[in-house]
Amino acid sequence: MNKVLWADDEIDLLRPYIIFLQEKGYEVVTANNGNDAIDLCHEQQFDIVFLDENMPGLSGLETLTEIKSAQPALPVVMITKSEEENIMDMAIGEKIADYLIKPVNPSQILLTLKKHIHQREIVQEHTDSGYRQEFSDISYMINTASTLDEWMAIHRTLVHWDLELQSANSGMKEMLTMQRAEANAAFAKFIARNYPLWFQNPQQRPLLSPDIFKTKLFPMLDNGEKLFFVVIDNFRYDQWKTIQPLLSEFFTVTDDRMHCSILPTATQYARNAIFSGLMPLQIQEMFPQYWVEEEDEEGKNLSEKELIQTQLDRYRKRYQYTYNKINESDFCERVIQKMKGFQSPLNVVVINFIDMLSHSRTESKMMRELASDEAAYRSLTLSWFRHSPTLRLFQRMAELGYKVILTTDHGTIRVQDPVLIIGDKNTNTNLRYKVGKSLSCKSKDVFTMDNPKQFGLPTPNVSSTYVYCTGSDFFGYPNNFNYYAQYYRDTFQHGGISLEEMLVPLITLEPKK
Repeated sequence: MNKVLWADDEIDLLRPYIIFLQEKGYEVVTANNGNDAIDLCHEQQFDIVFLDENMPGLSGLETLTEIKSAQPALPVVMITKSEEENIMDMAIGEKIADYLIKPVNPSQILLTLKKHIHQREIVQEHTDSGYRQEFSDISYMINTASTLDEWMAIHRTLVHWDLELQSANSGMKEMLTMQRAEANAAFAKFIARNYPLWFQNPQQRPLLSPDIFKTKLFPMLDNGEKLFFVVIDNFRYDQWKTIQPLLSEFFTVTDDRMHCSILPTATQYARNAIFSGLMPLQIQEMFPQYWVEEEDEEGKNLSEKELIQTQLDRYRKRYQYTYNKINESDFCERVIQKMKGFQSPLNVVVINFIDMLSHSRTESKMMRELASDEAAYRSLTLSWFRHSPTLRLFQRMAELGYKVILTTDHGTIRVQDPVLIIGDKNTNTNLRYKVGKSLSCKSKDVFTMDNPKQFGLPTPNVSSTYVYCTGSDFFGYPNNFNYYAQYYRDTFQHGGISLEEMLVPLITLEPKK
């Protein structure tokens, strides 16, 4: 039973209201002065306080200050005869939850209680009901999807409900988890059928990593736009929707779409493809000095600036550009300080925080606790974005009048089920895809590329193949299989085939005037 404290020097005149609330199932405790109300708040726990503003002795505002000092989270509703602005300003400054003007009626009181005590329950009930009603529609979409646009719509819908239900009861979240697993299984079959066709008929393929400059950036640059192209590594669509409200203060979203990351959904392949406008095999053949093989120890993305230049040259674009890679807050601060002096129409920024968050979560027990599931992972992303210089970086872009194209190279997925694979000692270490000779996997749910060149991928050896995990699976070797299965379960990985890894944000932001 919810407990209400009502403080008013004319409390006896309010007896009909109190009886009304008691009949509605509320316990109502009364006080006829501020001192008694404060004492009651020290002695008992209340769900809400109705407080008369004009009481003799200790005033409503003075009483409010004392109550909030004792119980800062307790919602207090001020009831007043006056509509004077200064009184309301003072009350709001003391963080009242709401205010009502006398004479009040029972329906106003009931509505206020629902708003401040039962809002979460009511919203959650409507949310749960909404998802239950849409569950069958989503299942139909999953079973009938035949184009990548339809899969993007499904992913968008699942992300919407994931965000809506993140504080829901376990039953609803479990339903959504099962439906996402169903979607990822069907999506993997779609990719297995269609990905080869996209390379047989390049003119009919959807927007892939190598197409972003040609399709999105060049038309805007040719139109005289000043652009920032921001690539946040490992950035999922749900993470974008989480930070979008922060950016809405400075930008209008004029295009909220996705692009499809190439396979493997790994930085070495997908991000180099974005900057070069080429598939990895083409980079290796045309610019071998910029391609790093899987087995090489050096960094796989050390030539991004040079690859951008090769793409500009190939399309005969004479645009000057800046390139900035941000791995630490200090780097971000330096970029902010330099931005006013930027004269180039194109400015490229690579932000690696999400990638570092993903890896540190795998390796750190404390980070695993902080990001125990997708909702917590999004929360960490939001906290970083809000409190790091990154938000000020975007604010500065808006102040200087730049349009922004925001994207990523690939996303990540929280892995669950280990899959046994056997390969030679030169097989790569990624948990979501393997490239090597004589790869043997017992799972039927993998996607194998026996002829990697057909898919625009280099082959370390003549007989090399690529094998990809689907859904939430991850690869493990026979040696210490159970140990590594336990160690990597519930970590965020990338490289394979899933909605989260492949269908990633491609957002256009217009600065607000």
